[in-house]
Amino acid sequence: MSKTVFSRRSFLKTAGAAAFTVPFITRNLISAPPSGRVRFASFGAANMAGGDIGEIVNHPQVDFVAVADVDKNYLAGKKREFPKLNLYTDYRELLDKEKDIDCLTVSTPDHAHAVMAMSAMRRGIHVYCQKPLAHDIYEVRQLARYAAENKRITQMGIQIHSYDIYRNTARLLKEGIIGKIKETWSWCGSSYGSLYSLSAGSDPIPETLDWDLWLNTAPERPYLSRQYHPKVWRNILDLGTGVFGDMGCHIFDNVFAALDLTAPLTIRSEGPAPNKWYWAKRSRMHYLFPGTQYTEGKTLNVHWYDGAERPPQYVIDWVGGLPGQGTLFLGTEGIYLIPHYSTPSLFQKKGDKYEAVPELTKRFTLPTVSHWHQFIDAVRGEDKTSAGFDYSGPLTEAVLLGSIACRFPETTLKWDAAALRFDLQEANQYVRRVYRPGWNVEGL
Repeated sequence: MSKTVFSRRSFLKTAGAAAFTVPFITRNLISAPPSGRVRFASFGAANMAGGDIGEIVNHPQVDFVAVADVDKNYLAGKKREFPKLNLYTDYRELLDKEKDIDCLTVSTPDHAHAVMAMSAMRRGIHVYCQKPLAHDIYEVRQLARYAAENKRITQMGIQIHSYDIYRNTARLLKEGIIGKIKETWSWCGSSYGSLYSLSAGSDPIPETLDWDLWLNTAPERPYLSRQYHPKVWRNILDLGTGVFGDMGCHIFDNVFAALDLTAPLTIRSEGPAPNKWYWAKRSRMHYLFPGTQYTEGKTLNVHWYDGAERPPQYVIDWVGGLPGQGTLFLGTEGIYLIPHYSTPSLFQKKGDKYEAVPELTKRFTLPTVSHWHQFIDAVRGEDKTSAGFDYSGPLTEAVLLGSIACRFPETTLKWDAAALRFDLQEANQYVRRVYRPGWNVEGL
């Protein structure tokens, strides 16, 4: 067996099942915009998109020029806020007509991320994409590869990555504040999904909603009010990625950033499987990763729990109780407990017990930076992004691997990251889905 570690560099060089296609480029934005000002557009006008827009337009060098959203009510709201804004229902029309866009955000349901981000990058546009980076592992791999090979500036929307608590956690753990890391446990109390089936029948499509555009790559289905738009899509298998796909990108971020993890060797789910339509309401996942310079052994056990699931009682007892969500790092010299998002705690090993160490935050030397402004400054040639697709790609892949593993409870899946394949043939169908006819984008 080869001892070669699957690195981030090899991640970006590997295309998986399909060969790379040379892109067409309509413009070159590798250098900063000549004027110094950044022309910005958004795919999405409300909810998370609204938050992303609000943060980016606060940058003094940004001109918000266009927005695309399938819901005309959302567009109308943005027009009232920005009277000079160009409005589009179809993001493809925005890309065709707005020839001088420097960058944009993709803040839409998960199933549309990849085609939107790839379409923008192929036109020379830099991309800030909400988490998870895409719905499928194959999409993630292709986005990361294309961005690297074509020098697109990218950022995934895990904004807490840039907060002082997360930045200093990564630094302190790398510096060995609790020695070498032996094991990690992460958890989230949120519970998406359902035990039931989708409602039968159909409802009239609102005049303000373009249902075909909302479906995007997803299979055809009738519109049902309160089933899909807005937000409820996170519960549904072929639209969202469940709690793990959503919150895992935030909470696992600490583990990846602190330990420089790449791709896992195996994944095992010990929670319930999803039904035909919905993600399960809880999950319990166990990963085996190759060790790094920051881990005690040649491999590292990484655990995830969501919904009603929690780490084992002996882990809870070490620190006298756990917050609603977060990560616990067990090191050779102590424990580092970081809630999501709140002040971390440090515990030093004293014999067989762990004692709290006060005033950990006095060791924080890295300030909070704006995740969004970092992206804009990178587009202007004045900074680098910290969660570009080179970093967020492997992170998202690991999270999505868990979403596949949960379909095969009590089965240890071996993962070949270079080949994008499991040892269980049945699991490979979930690595790359088939798009609805007419929605394929070159490079995906």
